Amino acid sequence: MQVQDILRKKTSRIATVRMNESVGIAAQLLRAGNISALVVKDVCRTEGNVAVGMFSERDVVRAIASHGAAGVELKVSSLISVQELISCRSTDTLEHVRHLMNKNHIRHVPVIDDHTLIGVISIRDISTALEEDGIGATQFAVA
Repeated sequence: MQVQDILRKKTSRIATVRMNESVGIAAQLLRAGNISALVVKDVCRTEGNVAVGMFSERDVVRAIASHGAAGVELKVSSLISVQELISCRSTDTLEHVRHLMNKNHIRHVPVIDDHTLIGVISIRDISTALEEDGIGATQFAVA
């Protein structure tokens, strides 16, 4: 099974946040969308919208645990690593993406084809797809 098989069943809406937004704004977006992660975009005049990372509920917790209430004023950019965006392609297998998630201790991976963000896949998406396909998803847990 490939990533594109899952994306076909999901909504086409991709929840994003800009790098210069605050943790508080990002947390509000997470709550409003009832989601656990956002794609972080860097809006550049020369390159357009560029996905540079992921921001999750874990990042909100880290900001508040490290900085107290002032953590909500931090910029999203201060909490993400923009050195290397872990991403996949729509033609990648679920096993490959699961391996990326385990290796990097992440639960969400942006799907990028030809430099274009086309979706996000989560460990829950993978587990659900494998259960529907009759494969035991318990072997695919992420730390």
